[in-house]
Amino acid sequence: MNLAGLSLRDLEYVVAVADEGHFGRAAERCNVSQPTLSVQVRKLETALGLTLFERSNRRVLLTEAGQAIIRQARVVLSDAQRLLALASEGRGSPLTGRLVLAAIQTLGPYFFPLVLRPLREQYPLLMLSLSESRTAEIVEGLRDGRIDAALISLPLPLHGLAVAPLFVEPFWLACPAEHALARGGALSASEIAGPDLLLLDEGNCLRDQAIAACGAGSSVGRHATSLETLRSMVAAGAGYTLLPALAVPSSPDPTGLTVTRAFDVDGPGRTIALVWRASDPRAAGLANLAAFFRAHAPPGTAACRDGNAGA
Repeated sequence: MNLAGLSLRDLEYVVAVADEGHFGRAAERCNVSQPTLSVQVRKLETALGLTLFERSNRRVLLTEAGQAIIRQARVVLSDAQRLLALASEGRGSPLTGRLVLAAIQTLGPYFFPLVLRPLREQYPLLMLSLSESRTAEIVEGLRDGRIDAALISLPLPLHGLAVAPLFVEPFWLACPAEHALARGGALSASEIAGPDLLLLDEGNCLRDQAIAACGAGSSVGRHATSLETLRSMVAAGAGYTLLPALAVPSSPDPTGLTVTRAFDVDGPGRTIALVWRASDPRAAGLANLAAFFRAHAPPGTAACRDGNAGA
């Protein structure tokens, strides 16, 4: 096989199958019929002399050879997209085309609904593909080209990444209505370091921030896999936890089981930033996207000035 027989479109097909684990969903993603996609994938496998996918009636799995091919296909497609982006940036165009935007799991479900309408109005030619994951997985996706930009919480490893702080999001206390912390004057973070502190599982940045905020040991408290599970544990009387401001309900708990309280002026919080590869030729457009997010900092947060962390 020579380069003349290698199509970028075919690479898009096999990457879509690898991502979706299903030929039908991959075809929908690529806007082609399933038979067309299946035929092209078979042709590529024949040309390469390799079987990329293990097929069955129930699932599609990458073979060992397929894993190496897909990794390189992602690199080739990423470079091709950069070529097109360079041309667009050279014409002074705003962000257009497909942009894979990820967010940490404790932010995405609460922030995306607030900004999607103005974002689509500001960038009508931008086709967003949204996802959520943990910080380490997002950084890995940024570095290997699967993710174009991400909304994450600082700090993080900066090598090869451009970071634009957007806003500071305070933490709130959520506790059972009958708990002693549900009442009193100004609340400080040091008051919540105790055995009743509920945390997210290992690997979640909010867990580490909660521990650092109150000076608790890393083994303290019980654990949950999501903010919603933490909220349910609080309602069940299992303990109390920290919630990011955007995850705090806008009205009192209708069941009367939980209370949320703000901390004093020096209370804990986190800085949310937009991050992308420093080598991305769309850097100017992504910096403008960061300015857009900063200008639309949600109520209850403090926008960072000129891209620097802080209010």
